[in-house]
Amino acid sequence: MNEARIEVHRDPTEVTETLREDVREGLSARAKWLPSKWFYDARGSELFEHITRLPEYYPTRAERDILRAHAAEIAAVTGARTVVELGSGSSEKTRLLLDAFAAHGGLREFVPLDVSEAALSASAEATVADYVGLRVHGVVADFTEPLEFLPGTPPRMVVFLGSTIGNFPPDERAKFLASVRSVLADGEWFLLGTDLVKDAGTLVRAYDDAVGVTAAFNRNVLRVINDRLGADFDPEEFEHVARWDDRNEWIEMRLRACRDLTVSVPGADLTVTFVEGEELRTEISAKFRPEGVRAELAEAGFTLRHWWTDPAGLFGVSLAQVADGVIR
Repeated sequence: MNEARIEVHRDPTEVTETLREDVREGLSARAKWLPSKWFYDARGSELFEHITRLPEYYPTRAERDILRAHAAEIAAVTGARTVVELGSGSSEKTRLLLDAFAAHGGLREFVPLDVSEAALSASAEATVADYVGLRVHGVVADFTEPLEFLPGTPPRMVVFLGSTIGNFPPDERAKFLASVRSVLADGEWFLLGTDLVKDAGTLVRAYDDAVGVTAAFNRNVLRVINDRLGADFDPEEFEHVARWDDRNEWIEMRLRACRDLTVSVPGADLTVTFVEGEELRTEISAKFRPEGVRAELAEAGFTLRHWWTDPAGLFGVSLAQVADGVIR
């Protein structure tokens, strides 16, 4: 039986230094913030997998419905020899694509990329066991950094699901899309999942579930800083906040200090004060309109070939190609 190959492009020392720099910059700002990528240690990844199964969290179900309906078409249209998944996690939804490619024939390699080596290794081994003859080449890396090392036999299809692209503000989104485009040759493919603009109530509930899993996930970023930088945050001293920003058309997740606090972060040579009610922004999750997705892809050098939504119009999946051609 084939074995999964794991290639590591993350140096633990560099990861800690990046976290240190982000903490210094974000927690020293007048309006405090942290990048959402620091949610995802092992516990954070488990909590997020739990979130995807909550009744309020529609994006995973809607995106899965789209892939189930159109995976065979995606396999036939692209004829990809390699599927590259950015931010792969458990690769649960991607298995719908792998099943379709297996039925269609021609897929040679699956390249899951994730920041967590433990999660990636487990997922890669499971994939090798379930898809006989498929090479699995896992890459431990941060997809926000340059992607020039991506392996795989062309033509490749890069997959970026879950509307994770919404975690980037517009300028960083443009930079990320350009980075993906730069590693793909003419004729190669990009499959993108995007959560769509809808009523504020539905959106807020998706990020503030009744049983508090999302609140635990949000507070986990403080536990990561405690573990890696020796900070003394008490996560229970912070209230989870989810808010719809109508002007920017994104959800913001925040942590609100329940009282005046002073927090020491020795690993960043930092002491941080919070006044009661002060908020720390931990995530944005932008929502999209079809015309906006088309425009952003075009700006990065992609031609939109197909656009699909679920029956309720909650979520969109776009298939774009590095090529000139008619947009439809």
